[in-house]
Amino acid sequence: MYDVFITKASTYLPNEPVSNDEMETYLGYINDAKSKAKALILRNNKITTRYYALDKEGNPTHTNAQIAANAVKQLFDDKFKKEDMELLSVGTSSPDQIQPSHASMIHGELDINKSLAINTASGLCNSGMNALNYGFLSIKAGANNNAVCVGSERMSAWMTADKFNHEAENLVLLEERPIIAFKREFLRWMLSDGAGAFLLENKPRENETNLKLEWIDFYSYAHEIEACMYAGCEKQEDGSLKSWADYPSDEWLKQSIFALKQDTKILDKYILVKGAESLRSSFDKHSLDPDSIDHVLAHISSGYFKEGLKEEFANVGLDFPWEKWFYNLSEVGNIGAGSIFIALEQLMNSGNLKKGEKILLCVPESGRFAYSCALLTVC
Repeated sequence: MYDVFITKASTYLPNEPVSNDEMETYLGYINDAKSKAKALILRNNKITTRYYALDKEGNPTHTNAQIAANAVKQLFDDKFKKEDMELLSVGTSSPDQIQPSHASMIHGELDINKSLAINTASGLCNSGMNALNYGFLSIKAGANNNAVCVGSERMSAWMTADKFNHEAENLVLLEERPIIAFKREFLRWMLSDGAGAFLLENKPRENETNLKLEWIDFYSYAHEIEACMYAGCEKQEDGSLKSWADYPSDEWLKQSIFALKQDTKILDKYILVKGAESLRSSFDKHSLDPDSIDHVLAHISSGYFKEGLKEEFANVGLDFPWEKWFYNLSEVGNIGAGSIFIALEQLMNSGNLKKGEKILLCVPESGRFAYSCALLTVC
Protein backbone atom coordinates (compact mmCIF):
# COMPACT_ATOMS: atom_id res chain seq x y z
CA MET A 1 0.00 0.00 0.00
CA TYR A 2 1.29 3.43 -0.97
CA ASP A 3 1.07 6.72 0.88
CA VAL A 4 -1.00 9.38 -0.87
CA PHE A 5 -0.23 13.11 -0.92
CA ILE A 6 -2.00 16.19 -2.21
CA THR A 7 0.99 17.87 -3.80
CA LYS A 8 -0.78 20.77 -5.52
CA ALA A 9 -4.21 22.42 -5.37
CA SER A 10 -5.95 24.96 -7.58
CA THR A 11 -9.21 26.88 -7.82
CA TYR A 12 -11.16 28.41 -10.69
CA LEU A 13 -13.98 30.87 -10.01
CA PRO A 14 -15.67 32.21 -13.18
CA ASN A 15 -15.93 35.94 -13.90
CA GLU A 16 -16.08 38.62 -11.20
CA PRO A 17 -17.63 38.24 -7.72
CA VAL A 18 -21.35 39.06 -7.66
CA SER A 19 -22.72 41.09 -4.74
CA ASN A 20 -26.07 40.50 -3.05
CA ASP A 21 -27.56 43.53 -4.77
CA GLU A 22 -26.54 42.27 -8.21
CA MET A 23 -27.87 38.72 -7.98
CA GLU A 24 -31.21 39.23 -9.73
CA THR A 25 -29.45 41.17 -12.50
CA TYR A 26 -27.73 37.91 -13.40
CA LEU A 27 -30.43 35.38 -12.46
CA GLY A 28 -33.44 37.43 -13.56
CA TYR A 29 -36.78 38.24 -11.92
CA ILE A 30 -39.38 35.50 -11.59
CA ASN A 31 -42.71 36.78 -12.91
CA ASP A 32 -40.97 40.18 -13.41
CA ALA A 33 -41.03 40.82 -9.67
CA LYS A 34 -38.33 41.14 -7.03
CA SER A 35 -38.06 38.21 -4.65
CA LYS A 36 -39.65 38.73 -1.23
CA ALA A 37 -37.69 35.82 0.28
CA LYS A 38 -34.24 36.90 -0.95
CA ALA A 39 -33.42 39.37 1.86
CA LEU A 40 -34.36 36.92 4.62
CA ILE A 41 -32.40 34.06 3.08
CA LEU A 42 -29.30 36.20 2.53
CA ARG A 43 -29.45 37.56 6.06
CA ASN A 44 -29.41 33.99 7.38
CA ASN A 45 -26.82 32.48 5.04
CA LYS A 46 -24.38 35.40 5.52
CA ILE A 47 -23.03 35.08 1.97
CA THR A 48 -21.89 38.46 0.63
CA THR A 49 -20.38 37.53 -2.75
CA ARG A 50 -20.50 34.54 -5.07
CA TYR A 51 -19.51 33.64 -8.65
CA TYR A 52 -21.70 32.93 -11.68
CA ALA A 53 -20.79 31.51 -15.07
CA LEU A 54 -23.24 34.06 -16.50
CA ASP A 55 -23.10 37.56 -17.89
CA LYS A 56 -25.46 40.29 -16.72
CA GLU A 57 -28.00 39.30 -19.35
CA GLY A 58 -28.11 35.79 -17.93
CA ASN A 59 -26.19 34.26 -20.84
CA PRO A 60 -23.78 31.41 -20.00
CA THR A 61 -20.07 32.17 -20.15
CA HIS A 62 -18.74 28.70 -19.22
CA THR A 63 -19.99 25.14 -19.00
CA ASN A 64 -19.40 23.12 -15.84
CA ALA A 65 -16.83 21.07 -17.76
CA GLN A 66 -14.97 24.24 -18.79
CA ILE A 67 -14.95 25.55 -15.21
CA ALA A 68 -13.50 22.24 -14.00
CA ALA A 69 -10.97 22.06 -16.85
CA ASN A 70 -9.73 25.56 -16.02
CA ALA A 71 -9.03 24.43 -12.45
CA VAL A 72 -7.24 21.30 -13.67
CA LYS A 73 -5.01 23.23 -16.10
CA GLN A 74 -3.55 25.20 -13.21
CA LEU A 75 -2.10 21.95 -11.80
CA PHE A 76 0.21 21.50 -14.78
CA ASP A 77 3.81 22.68 -14.31
CA ASP A 78 7.39 21.57 -14.92
CA LYS A 79 6.99 18.75 -12.39
CA PHE A 80 3.61 17.56 -13.65
CA LYS A 81 2.82 17.98 -17.33
CA LYS A 82 -0.63 17.30 -18.75
CA GLU A 83 0.71 14.20 -20.51
CA ASP A 84 1.70 12.78 -17.10
CA MET A 85 -1.89 12.55 -15.86
CA GLU A 86 -3.07 8.97 -15.33
CA LEU A 87 -6.49 9.31 -13.69
CA LEU A 88 -9.15 12.02 -13.73
CA SER A 89 -11.76 11.61 -10.97
CA VAL A 90 -14.49 14.24 -10.67
CA GLY A 91 -17.66 14.99 -8.74
CA THR A 92 -20.52 17.42 -9.32
CA SER A 93 -24.22 17.83 -8.58
CA SER A 94 -24.79 19.97 -11.68
CA PRO A 95 -23.42 18.20 -14.78
CA ASP A 96 -24.00 19.91 -18.10
CA GLN A 97 -25.87 16.88 -19.42
CA ILE A 98 -27.31 13.57 -18.23
CA GLN A 99 -24.88 11.70 -20.47
CA PRO A 100 -21.94 11.51 -21.31
CA SER A 101 -20.26 11.60 -17.94
CA HIS A 102 -18.87 14.79 -16.46
CA ALA A 103 -15.34 13.34 -16.45
CA SER A 104 -15.58 12.57 -20.17
CA MET A 105 -16.55 16.15 -20.92
CA ILE A 106 -13.73 17.58 -18.79
CA HIS A 107 -11.21 15.26 -20.49
CA GLY A 108 -12.42 16.63 -23.82
CA GLU A 109 -11.76 20.21 -22.65
CA LEU A 110 -8.18 19.55 -21.52
CA ASP A 111 -6.49 19.26 -24.92
CA ILE A 112 -4.58 16.17 -23.83
CA ASN A 113 -3.55 13.89 -26.67
CA LYS A 114 -3.80 10.66 -24.69
CA SER A 115 -6.30 8.26 -23.17
CA LEU A 116 -7.08 8.61 -19.46
CA ALA A 117 -8.69 6.54 -16.76
CA ILE A 118 -11.75 8.54 -15.72
CA ASN A 119 -14.33 8.41 -12.95
CA THR A 120 -17.45 10.49 -12.29
CA ALA A 121 -19.09 10.51 -8.88
CA SER A 122 -22.74 11.55 -8.84
CA GLY A 123 -24.74 12.98 -5.97
CA LEU A 124 -24.56 16.34 -4.21
CA CYS A 125 -21.84 17.84 -1.99
CA ASN A 126 -20.30 14.44 -1.23
CA SER A 127 -19.72 13.72 -4.92
CA GLY A 128 -16.52 15.76 -4.66
CA MET A 129 -15.34 13.73 -1.68
CA ASN A 130 -16.25 10.51 -3.46
CA ALA A 131 -14.16 11.63 -6.42
CA LEU A 132 -11.28 12.34 -4.04
CA ASN A 133 -11.70 8.93 -2.42
CA TYR A 134 -11.54 7.15 -5.79
CA GLY A 135 -8.22 8.85 -6.56
CA PHE A 136 -6.94 8.20 -3.03
CA LEU A 137 -7.71 4.48 -3.16
CA SER A 138 -6.38 4.09 -6.71
CA ILE A 139 -2.98 5.45 -5.72
CA LYS A 140 -2.95 3.67 -2.37
CA ALA A 141 -3.52 0.34 -4.12
CA GLY A 142 -0.81 1.06 -6.70
CA ALA A 143 -3.21 1.13 -9.66
CA ASN A 144 -2.07 4.68 -10.51
CA ASN A 145 0.91 6.85 -9.65
CA ASN A 146 -1.10 10.05 -9.77
CA ALA A 147 -4.68 11.28 -9.94
CA VAL A 148 -6.34 14.61 -10.58
CA CYS A 149 -9.47 14.98 -8.45
CA VAL A 150 -12.01 17.73 -9.02
CA GLY A 151 -15.15 19.08 -7.37
CA SER A 152 -17.08 21.52 -9.56
CA GLU A 153 -20.49 23.17 -9.91
CA ARG A 154 -22.41 25.40 -12.30
CA MET A 155 -25.66 25.87 -10.42
CA SER A 156 -26.39 29.36 -11.77
CA ALA A 157 -27.78 27.92 -15.00
CA TRP A 158 -30.34 26.00 -12.91
CA MET A 159 -31.42 29.15 -11.06
CA THR A 160 -32.21 31.63 -13.84
CA ALA A 161 -35.74 33.03 -13.86
CA ASP A 162 -36.73 31.34 -17.12
CA LYS A 163 -36.51 27.97 -15.34
CA PHE A 164 -39.32 29.05 -12.99
CA ASN A 165 -41.51 31.39 -15.06
CA HIS A 166 -43.57 28.56 -16.54
CA GLU A 167 -44.51 27.46 -13.04
CA ALA A 168 -45.45 31.03 -12.09
CA GLU A 169 -47.58 31.35 -15.24
CA ASN A 170 -49.29 28.06 -14.44
CA LEU A 171 -50.15 29.30 -10.94
CA VAL A 172 -51.81 32.36 -12.48
CA LEU A 173 -53.91 30.11 -14.70
CA LEU A 174 -54.92 28.14 -11.63
CA GLU A 175 -55.88 31.45 -9.94
CA GLU A 176 -53.21 30.96 -7.30
CA ARG A 177 -50.58 33.48 -6.18
CA PRO A 178 -47.70 33.35 -8.69
CA ILE A 179 -45.12 32.80 -5.95
CA ILE A 180 -42.68 29.94 -6.37
CA ALA A 181 -42.61 27.55 -3.41
CA PHE A 182 -39.96 28.37 -0.80
CA LYS A 183 -38.40 24.92 -1.24
CA ARG A 184 -37.52 25.93 -4.81
CA GLU A 185 -36.57 29.58 -4.28
CA PHE A 186 -34.53 28.94 -1.12
CA LEU A 187 -31.54 27.63 -3.08
CA ARG A 188 -31.49 30.46 -5.65
CA TRP A 189 -29.82 32.70 -3.07
CA MET A 190 -27.40 30.08 -1.71
CA LEU A 191 -25.52 28.55 -4.62
CA SER A 192 -22.42 29.56 -6.53
CA ASP A 193 -20.27 28.36 -9.44
CA GLY A 194 -16.64 27.24 -9.38
CA ALA A 195 -14.22 24.34 -9.18
CA GLY A 196 -11.33 23.12 -7.09
CA ALA A 197 -8.75 20.54 -8.18
CA PHE A 198 -6.14 18.47 -6.36
CA LEU A 199 -3.12 16.65 -7.71
CA LEU A 200 -2.62 13.39 -5.80
CA GLU A 201 0.74 11.57 -6.01
CA ASN A 202 2.41 8.68 -4.24
CA LYS A 203 5.40 10.83 -3.23
CA PRO A 204 5.55 14.31 -1.69
CA ARG A 205 7.24 17.18 -3.50
CA GLU A 206 10.51 18.35 -1.99
CA ASN A 207 10.62 21.81 -0.40
CA GLU A 208 6.90 22.38 -0.94
CA THR A 209 3.75 22.09 1.17
CA ASN A 210 2.24 18.60 0.84
CA LEU A 211 -0.81 17.14 2.54
CA LYS A 212 -0.74 13.45 3.34
CA LEU A 213 -4.19 11.87 3.10
CA GLU A 214 -4.51 9.60 6.13
CA TRP A 215 -8.09 8.34 5.63
CA ILE A 216 -11.53 9.22 4.25
CA ASP A 217 -14.76 7.93 5.83
CA PHE A 218 -18.34 7.98 4.53
CA TYR A 219 -21.73 7.61 6.24
CA SER A 220 -25.26 7.42 4.86
CA TYR A 221 -28.47 7.70 6.89
CA ALA A 222 -30.86 6.93 4.02
CA HIS A 223 -32.07 3.90 5.99
CA GLU A 224 -33.46 6.30 8.62
CA ILE A 225 -34.46 9.52 6.84
CA GLU A 226 -36.34 10.49 3.68
CA ALA A 227 -34.86 12.68 0.95
CA CYS A 228 -34.23 16.33 1.80
CA MET A 229 -32.60 17.83 -1.32
CA TYR A 230 -33.68 16.56 -4.73
CA ALA A 231 -34.02 17.43 -8.42
CA GLY A 232 -35.60 15.76 -11.42
CA CYS A 233 -38.43 14.50 -9.25
CA GLU A 234 -41.11 15.63 -6.82
CA LYS A 235 -41.63 14.58 -3.23
CA GLN A 236 -44.89 12.83 -2.47
CA GLU A 237 -46.96 13.03 0.73
CA ASP A 238 -45.48 9.76 2.00
CA GLY A 239 -41.94 11.10 1.57
CA SER A 240 -41.16 9.07 -1.54
CA LEU A 241 -39.84 10.68 -4.74
CA LYS A 242 -41.69 10.53 -8.05
CA SER A 243 -39.24 10.56 -10.96
CA TRP A 244 -39.35 13.06 -13.82
CA ALA A 245 -39.73 10.03 -16.13
CA ASP A 246 -43.10 9.27 -14.51
CA TYR A 247 -44.53 12.74 -15.25
CA PRO A 248 -46.04 13.81 -18.58
CA SER A 249 -43.56 16.08 -20.35
CA ASP A 250 -45.90 19.09 -20.16
CA GLU A 251 -45.70 18.89 -16.34
CA TRP A 252 -41.92 19.26 -16.29
CA LEU A 253 -42.08 23.04 -16.69
CA LYS A 254 -45.40 23.62 -14.93
CA GLN A 255 -44.09 22.09 -11.72
CA SER A 256 -40.38 22.94 -12.15
CA ILE A 257 -39.66 19.22 -11.90
CA PHE A 258 -35.99 19.70 -12.75
CA ALA A 259 -35.46 22.50 -10.22
CA LEU A 260 -33.24 21.75 -7.23
CA LYS A 261 -35.43 21.72 -4.11
CA GLN A 262 -34.84 21.38 -0.39
CA ASP A 263 -37.16 20.30 2.41
CA THR A 264 -36.04 22.88 4.98
CA LYS A 265 -38.04 21.30 7.82
CA ILE A 266 -36.11 18.05 7.90
CA LEU A 267 -32.90 19.85 6.95
CA ASP A 268 -32.93 21.77 10.23
CA LYS A 269 -33.91 18.67 12.20
CA TYR A 270 -31.17 16.31 11.03
CA ILE A 271 -28.29 17.98 9.21
CA LEU A 272 -26.20 18.97 12.25
CA VAL A 273 -27.10 16.09 14.57
CA LYS A 274 -26.19 13.42 12.03
CA GLY A 275 -23.05 15.29 11.07
CA ALA A 276 -21.84 15.21 14.67
CA GLU A 277 -22.84 11.55 15.02
CA SER A 278 -20.87 10.52 11.94
CA LEU A 279 -17.76 12.49 12.91
CA ARG A 280 -17.80 11.00 16.40
CA SER A 281 -17.84 7.54 14.77
CA SER A 282 -14.69 8.37 12.79
CA PHE A 283 -12.85 9.72 15.82
CA ASP A 284 -13.69 6.51 17.70
CA LYS A 285 -12.80 4.30 14.73
CA HIS A 286 -9.35 5.87 14.36
CA SER A 287 -8.74 6.48 18.10
CA LEU A 288 -8.23 10.14 17.28
CA ASP A 289 -7.75 12.80 19.96
CA PRO A 290 -9.75 15.99 19.22
CA ASP A 291 -6.92 18.08 20.70
CA SER A 292 -4.60 16.81 17.94
CA ILE A 293 -6.60 18.65 15.26
CA ASP A 294 -5.10 21.99 14.19
CA HIS A 295 -7.51 23.05 11.42
CA VAL A 296 -11.21 22.24 10.94
CA LEU A 297 -12.66 22.74 7.46
CA ALA A 298 -16.38 22.01 7.60
CA HIS A 299 -18.47 22.66 4.53
CA ILE A 300 -21.71 24.41 5.44
CA SER A 301 -24.38 25.53 3.00
CA SER A 302 -25.25 28.61 5.04
CA GLY A 303 -23.78 30.74 7.80
CA TYR A 304 -26.99 29.94 9.65
CA PHE A 305 -25.46 26.56 10.61
CA LYS A 306 -22.07 27.83 11.79
CA GLU A 307 -22.77 28.22 15.51
CA GLY A 308 -25.04 25.17 15.66
CA LEU A 309 -22.45 22.89 14.06
CA LYS A 310 -19.82 23.85 16.63
CA GLU A 311 -22.33 23.18 19.41
CA GLU A 312 -23.34 19.77 18.03
CA PHE A 313 -19.70 18.73 17.66
CA ALA A 314 -19.11 19.82 21.28
CA ASN A 315 -22.11 17.76 22.39
CA VAL A 316 -20.34 14.58 21.21
CA GLY A 317 -17.01 15.52 22.78
CA LEU A 318 -15.50 17.32 19.77
CA ASP A 319 -15.25 20.87 21.07
CA PHE A 320 -12.90 22.58 18.62
CA PRO A 321 -12.10 26.21 19.57
CA TRP A 322 -13.07 28.86 17.02
CA GLU A 323 -9.46 29.67 16.14
CA LYS A 324 -9.14 26.22 14.55
CA TRP A 325 -12.09 26.66 12.17
CA PHE A 326 -11.55 27.83 8.58
CA TYR A 327 -14.42 29.18 6.45
CA ASN A 328 -14.61 31.05 3.15
CA LEU A 329 -18.39 30.69 2.54
CA SER A 330 -19.17 34.40 2.79
CA GLU A 331 -16.69 35.26 0.00
CA VAL A 332 -17.26 32.45 -2.51
CA GLY A 333 -20.74 31.15 -1.69
CA ASN A 334 -21.90 27.54 -1.53
CA ILE A 335 -20.17 25.68 -4.37
CA GLY A 336 -21.54 22.27 -3.42
CA ALA A 337 -19.15 19.50 -4.46
CA GLY A 338 -16.38 22.06 -5.01
CA SER A 339 -16.62 23.85 -1.66
CA ILE A 340 -14.26 21.66 0.36
CA PHE A 341 -11.70 21.64 -2.50
CA ILE A 342 -11.76 25.43 -2.73
CA ALA A 343 -11.48 25.92 1.03
CA LEU A 344 -8.57 23.48 1.35
CA GLU A 345 -6.80 25.05 -1.64
CA GLN A 346 -7.01 28.45 0.03
CA LEU A 347 -5.62 27.09 3.30
CA MET A 348 -2.93 25.00 1.59
CA ASN A 349 -1.63 27.96 -0.43
CA SER A 350 -1.96 30.48 2.42
CA GLY A 351 1.56 29.95 3.70
CA ASN A 352 0.19 29.47 7.21
CA LEU A 353 0.49 25.68 7.50
CA LYS A 354 3.24 24.06 9.55
CA LYS A 355 4.68 20.59 9.16
CA GLY A 356 2.99 18.00 11.35
CA GLU A 357 -0.30 19.90 11.63
CA LYS A 358 -3.53 17.92 11.27
CA ILE A 359 -6.38 19.10 9.04
CA LEU A 360 -9.91 17.74 9.41
CA LEU A 361 -12.35 17.89 6.50
CA CYS A 362 -16.10 17.51 7.14
CA VAL A 363 -18.70 17.47 4.36
CA PRO A 364 -22.46 17.03 4.83
CA GLU A 365 -24.90 16.15 2.06
CA SER A 366 -28.56 16.79 2.68
CA GLY A 367 -29.73 14.79 -0.35
CA ARG A 368 -30.72 11.94 1.93
CA PHE A 369 -28.29 12.80 4.71
CA ALA A 370 -24.87 11.45 3.84
CA TYR A 371 -21.59 12.63 5.34
CA SER A 372 -17.87 12.32 4.76
CA CYS A 373 -14.78 13.29 6.70
CA ALA A 374 -11.05 13.04 6.09
CA LEU A 375 -7.80 13.59 7.95
CA LEU A 376 -4.70 15.14 6.41
CA THR A 377 -1.22 15.78 7.77
CA VAL A 378 0.94 18.66 6.62
CA CYS A 379 4.35 17.42 5.48
